[in-house]
Amino acid sequence: MGILDNKKALIVGVASNRSIAWGIAEALHREGAELAFTYQNDKLKKRVDKIAEATGSSLVLPCDVSSDEQINAVFDAIGQQWDGLDIIVHSVGYAPRELLQGNYVDSVTREGFLTAMDISAYSFVALAKGGRELMRGRNGSLLTLSYLGAVRAMDNYNVMGVAKAALEANVRYMAYSLGPEGTRVNAISAGPIKTLAASGVGDFRRMLENSTAKAPLRRNVTQEDVANSAAFLCSDWARGVTGEILYVDSGYNIVGN
Repeated sequence: MGILDNKKALIVGVASNRSIAWGIAEALHREGAELAFTYQNDKLKKRVDKIAEATGSSLVLPCDVSSDEQINAVFDAIGQQWDGLDIIVHSVGYAPRELLQGNYVDSVTREGFLTAMDISAYSFVALAKGGRELMRGRNGSLLTLSYLGAVRAMDNYNVMGVAKAALEANVRYMAYSLGPEGTRVNAISAGPIKTLAASGVGDFRRMLENSTAKAPLRRNVTQEDVANSAAFLCSDWARGVTGEILYVDSGYNIVGN
């Protein structure tokens, strides 16, 4: 038996087999969850189809998280297949590439700022709103992914750090709002991992090297490290945990420099 037996989960944000969302999907499947997936566009659909096939899922749905209509369509489709929903995993973040290099004040623009906030932060609560009725009263779990740049100024992370700060505030307010309905809301703040999204951050290799050199465990975390923590937070083993940001970063966040 797995810790997620009989749970139904929606995974939003699979971009490739190196993405954190892919690893989380594998861990949730291993622990017994039944999965549904979304994809942003036709290019990404082929990648999402692969993880769906590997995890025995037949629910693969289009969803641009900037569209409330598409979000609602996803949950309408899920409601036709399942009697409810227990888990939503939100692994979505985006800012224009040119905003993730150099000096923050020099690079940031109004349009880019709003885009980063919409896709990286607001989309989490948009998914919660869309899936609310399917999750109500099921002791479910909403999970998102953050990074240390939400609470510390990091070279080149720039507007994404501001968006992640908003996302972490979202976690607390959503937990407060949805707790009476039995739904928990948490985030994992993962250490740097080589993903498609991370490739857009300037000088990312140096971030990896710095983490390895200074983290108490003297290594970077892996997909599996984050995925196993995600499975725990989505399970009933964590039924008393909500509104939390769990650092999975080899302890890097406790270091002073």
